[in-house]
Amino acid sequence: MPEVIFNGPAGRLEGRYQPSKEKSAPIAIILHPHPQFGGTMNNQIVYQLFYMFQKRGFTTLRFNFRGIGRSQGEFDHGAGELSDAASALDWVQSLHPDSKSCWVAGYSFGAWIGMQLLMRRPEIEGFMSIAPQPNIYDFSFLAPCPSSGLIINGDSDKVAPEKDVNGLVEKLKTQKGILITHRTVEGANHFFNGHVEKLMAECEDYLDRRLDGELVPEPAAKRIR
Repeated sequence: MPEVIFNGPAGRLEGRYQPSKEKSAPIAIILHPHPQFGGTMNNQIVYQLFYMFQKRGFTTLRFNFRGIGRSQGEFDHGAGELSDAASALDWVQSLHPDSKSCWVAGYSFGAWIGMQLLMRRPEIEGFMSIAPQPNIYDFSFLAPCPSSGLIINGDSDKVAPEKDVNGLVEKLKTQKGILITHRTVEGANHFFNGHVEKLMAECEDYLDRRLDGELVPEPAAKRIR
């Protein structure tokens, strides 16, 4: 798993990058939890998500937001971190010009950044938001949410209470043209302590079904003339 350094908007960014053998393979970017609360690209869940996409033939990148590890810059309350994520996607795409599609997976703070990136990049066709925090971060920018994806949380999460996540899911589910899949991991807290295996099983099942063409909206029936 090559260590990489690439240019970001506030200086160099440090990442781990695994290119696919296929030139046109899709790209997956994995975004880590809050930089000021111990979040790094080496978080166990971030690592497992990286490995999940890599095993399925994706060109995969996880990286440290600005100010973490060897990434330069300082924490920027989300705006700068979104720019970091956009630069990371630009960098991978510059190496893989034949790749047509992309997925983004984010955990906690990374889920908020990932959903914002989704709004700005039409090539992102799928997302995974693990333990998003609509009680803390504003998700109203998802108007409308452009892609189908998975939202997954623990029912014992005190950092992102279940009722708030459910509210976000219900709002997104009313939107046409996408399919939001919601899964809850029973007994899991925000860190999925003792439940990472179950979390990853749900993420893997979702990804495999999407790669098989499932869990997307039925094409609209053609109007009879």
